[in-house]
Amino acid sequence: MAKRRKLSNPLALTVMVLLAERSMHPYEIAQTLRRRGKQHSVKINFGSLYTVVQNLEKHGYVEVAGVQRQGNRPERTLYGLTEAGRAEMLHWLSDLIAVPAEEYPVFDTALALLPALPPEEVDELLADREQAQIVRAAALRGVLAQLGDSVPRVFVVETEYQLHMLEAQLEWIRTFRKEIGEAAISGIEEWRSFHETGEVPQDWQDLEDRE
Repeated sequence: MAKRRKLSNPLALTVMVLLAERSMHPYEIAQTLRRRGKQHSVKINFGSLYTVVQNLEKHGYVEVAGVQRQGNRPERTLYGLTEAGRAEMLHWLSDLIAVPAEEYPVFDTALALLPALPPEEVDELLADREQAQIVRAAALRGVLAQLGDSVPRVFVVETEYQLHMLEAQLEWIRTFRKEIGEAAISGIEEWRSFHETGEVPQDWQDLEDRE
């Protein structure tokens, strides 16, 4: 079972992982994440990044490691990972990899509520999503092709995973749309009837009574 943590923002974990490599200032952290293509996996915002670093320092996970001076630029505070931060980072990351989290993606929620829309409209909306996801998949392939020549594969495995899951979703959407078109889904007649008459089908009421 995953441990309840003082900080839960994934960006905090990301910062600790980078500081485990070397001391950095927040701007350098953001630049490193971008160079490695992590903006596709981690929501990066300069304002929130500075807040995250402050929270990590407050909880004793990072500490000031020095000040960087470069030419006429303002001084930048370097932060390093503390021993407590290293332990928290390792435990947190291990939990995320090993322990499945109970997540509620919004697309799953929409699918759970699907009968509220007519089958034909669902088909059209899924067609729109399919096209959008095709574009997104192409973008991820472009990211992998671009980063493949500049960073080791170990730094882009999450993008590979995102592409794999996106392609699986596309395959499901295409199959489901085909089944709608062929009226091959059990319950589709009641689904259509509900939108034609406005009356809840008896089969649906029986399901509630069964509960």
